Amino acid sequence: MTPVQFVTKWKNNPLSERAGSQAFFLDLCSMLGVDPPNNPDSYCFERGATRTGAGHGWADVWKRSHFGWENKGPGGDLSGALRQLMTYALALDNPPLLVVSNRDITQIHTHFTGTPSETYTIRLEDIGTPENQQRLRWLFTEPERFRPGRTVLDITTDAAGRFADIAKSMTERRHDPAKVAHFLIQCLFCMFSEDIGLLPKKLFEHVITKRQGDPAKLAVSMAEMFQAMRTGGDFLLEDIAYFNGGLFEHAEVLELVPGEIEALLAASRMDWSAIEPSILGTLFERGLDPKIRAPLGANYTDPGTIMKLVRPVVVEPLEREWEAAKARIAPLVEKYHAGGKGSQKAGQEAQALFLGYVERLKDFRVLDPACGSGNFLYLALRALKDLEHRANLDAEALGLHRQLTIETSPDNVRGIEINAYAAELARVTVWIGEIQWMLKHGYDCRRNPILARLDHIENRDALLNEDGSEAAWPAVDAIVGNPPFLGDKRMRSELGAETTARIRSCYGGRVPGGADLVLYWFEKARAQIEAKRCEAVGLVATNSIRGGANRKVLDRIAQSTRIFEAWSDEPWVNDGAAVRVSLMCFGNRDGAKLDGIPVNGIHADLTAFGQQGTGDTSSSLTNAKALKENAGAAYLGIQKTGPFDIPGELARQWLRLPNPHGRSNSEVVKPWFNGLDITRRNRDFWIIDYGVDMKQDEAALYEAPFGYAKEHVQPTRVGKREARTNEQWWIFQWARPKMRAAVREIPRFIVTPEVSKHRVFAWVRHPIVPDKNLTVIARQDDTTFGILHSRFHELWALGLCTWMGAGNDPRYTPTTTFETFPFPAGMTPADTAAGAPEGPLAEAIATAARRLNELRENWLNPAEWVERVPEAVPGFPDRIVAKPGHEAELKKRTLTNLYNQRPAWLDHAHKTLDAAVAAAYGWTDYTPEMADDEILRRLLALNHARASGQN
Repeated sequence: MTPVQFVTKWKNNPLSERAGSQAFFLDLCSMLGVDPPNNPDSYCFERGATRTGAGHGWADVWKRSHFGWENKGPGGDLSGALRQLMTYALALDNPPLLVVSNRDITQIHTHFTGTPSETYTIRLEDIGTPENQQRLRWLFTEPERFRPGRTVLDITTDAAGRFADIAKSMTERRHDPAKVAHFLIQCLFCMFSEDIGLLPKKLFEHVITKRQGDPAKLAVSMAEMFQAMRTGGDFLLEDIAYFNGGLFEHAEVLELVPGEIEALLAASRMDWSAIEPSILGTLFERGLDPKIRAPLGANYTDPGTIMKLVRPVVVEPLEREWEAAKARIAPLVEKYHAGGKGSQKAGQEAQALFLGYVERLKDFRVLDPACGSGNFLYLALRALKDLEHRANLDAEALGLHRQLTIETSPDNVRGIEINAYAAELARVTVWIGEIQWMLKHGYDCRRNPILARLDHIENRDALLNEDGSEAAWPAVDAIVGNPPFLGDKRMRSELGAETTARIRSCYGGRVPGGADLVLYWFEKARAQIEAKRCEAVGLVATNSIRGGANRKVLDRIAQSTRIFEAWSDEPWVNDGAAVRVSLMCFGNRDGAKLDGIPVNGIHADLTAFGQQGTGDTSSSLTNAKALKENAGAAYLGIQKTGPFDIPGELARQWLRLPNPHGRSNSEVVKPWFNGLDITRRNRDFWIIDYGVDMKQDEAALYEAPFGYAKEHVQPTRVGKREARTNEQWWIFQWARPKMRAAVREIPRFIVTPEVSKHRVFAWVRHPIVPDKNLTVIARQDDTTFGILHSRFHELWALGLCTWMGAGNDPRYTPTTTFETFPFPAGMTPADTAAGAPEGPLAEAIATAARRLNELRENWLNPAEWVERVPEAVPGFPDRIVAKPGHEAELKKRTLTNLYNQRPAWLDHAHKTLDAAVAAAYGWTDYTPEMADDEILRRLLALNHARASGQN
């Protein structure tokens, strides 16, 4: 059939909707040269018509992963047809294209996830144009051709960015930021409302256009418009719906200047219908808050990551409830349709089961006790509405009467937020998300008022009442959220000493004083479960939650309830900075999954009991005990707290200067190493080190170093709370006398960076001063070095460490990772305190360790590329200097780069070392293929055996 023949046949064709629908579509296929419907499972007429009791399908035509198509008769209502397709899109497996046609007009609506909807209209008389023919063929062959070029995220970022410029200008004119925020939120909602049809089209844009030359009149007109939205009524001869909900309760319009008016007009001309609520609040907040405006446009946490908490806590248990209800409904419906005795009662019971589930969803409550701008609340509400919508479609497919409305609403969510502006943003996020969801799925949004009051998103402190007592949380079914990330050391500076003291006092005995702020939310959520005021919890925390004082809160959670799902290490964005977090779900839920994998259970350190089906091959390292035999061997380096460090060039100048008491500055000016000097290359930094107790008058005799410290260090130390910092300003904050005593009599000692991508150990010689981000192991023997650098100690350290920074690097500590490690018998720190252990097993480890270190040093500093220059003072380590022409190459020779590459020779050296250490443990069955879990199981068993023997 040619296009001309097609148009001639169907122009003014009198066939009714039912009589002409399939014939129209078959002729269209013939004209386009594409296959007609031919498979009930993938491409058919009347998709869903076979469901019990239904006379019409979910779509007149359906092609899987391509389109849903609804036909109307001549002049038929296409908007109604589109709403029907949107309602049933889920049952149609969410096709990317929704097509409606009344023969005269065919409209293609894009329906791709994460993109705005676009519409292509084809009139019957124009159906033969090459452009329209191509578009129609793409429906059947290449639906991706219709995917919009911009995503919802792009649009939302642009929209929020425009408001950021306006907000910046207004706050620079000294308007109250809170009033600016409220006013611009009202403007935003007006733009959204006119683009989705809740306000007359382009009304807000028209107001700005007409009044842009007179800022005072513009302010009056906007105030009149906001007032009309507050109560409903007339404005500019237009009927304005009743919005209110609290958003328009106060209409304090701020007068704009010309540049701001132009920017607001440009923003009003954008399409706000497709903004993404789950990130809108965050973007908008960053645009309006001067402190966090810079990260606007950074990567944001995607809804999929948030759903890793919402799904197990909210969605999955409710899905299981519906599956159980469906299993009961199906035979009852079958009995009803079979007729006979009891059939009517069976039908009533089936309908009651369905309605009972809908009521369950309606009554389900989700709390975010640190809700910020409402991302979690919106996604939780969307999930509940998705569940109800799915249940409606399933009920209809089973032959029941589906609900014509959606009962879940903003009343399902509860929030607590200390920042009034963020709390208002949260309400707007929920409102917009609710309206968008309803319209997208073919339902009308609520009316009179359009915005339900959201007073249950509260603006208050989630931890303390004004009198210092513990704040109460409402009883709910589930708690989800992302409480504030603030380390225990920063609580005092960020929250203030008084507030910090009040929080710690209120939660004393429940949360350790050294715990991060986020842990107070974890403990309160745990207490809600214990008090039967909540069923399940899903919260975000930095991944340091798994260790230190934080772990005590997790231990308490694991003891009083159960961790049923966790993601131990996930990327996140916090205040624009990339961090690593742990996602943790706990409460009254069955099953357990860790990082998406089913396991038998989850320990407090977010490790597994063992994967399901494999047996319990590992036990929790959280039960490892500190061993007395390891005591007094590992220490933290010094903590300066002040600019004591100086460049090597200046230090060498001082080393040549005389002093009035005739002693060398080399006694107090020494090379200084921190973690970077180990993982990268020696940065040639030195430090002014007056030891642990040198008096000020004695320190002053080292003239140049003391003069420098008095000028640069003293101003940063005086006035501090700690006496050592204030009164002994020339002494390090923590000079580590025990560490110094432990290494004083040995020529070299072992160090490892506190935080590093790879767990590397290195030798350091006197008089180098190790910084606090180096752990010092006060041993000089190669056997200890080899054991520490073995696979076995690395696995142990990784299992007991915490994780730090954007790179999520493991953090090594003298307590949890060293003092608990069970060394081979006869080679423990207690055994090596007096010198190197003897015997063939110890010597084999020492030989392998020496070889590893030798090979590494040759790679780091090739003789062909470097010169070794004697230091200015005899006895100080030589300086390693690049030979001319090798500077750039030598910069790349770092331990981090070496272990990133892990060349074959390095891997072989480590495997040789591992074999020697395994032999010392007596593990004759060890091979490099031995599972990590098995190694940890053996080490933990050895730890327990040693610990029980020392009691």
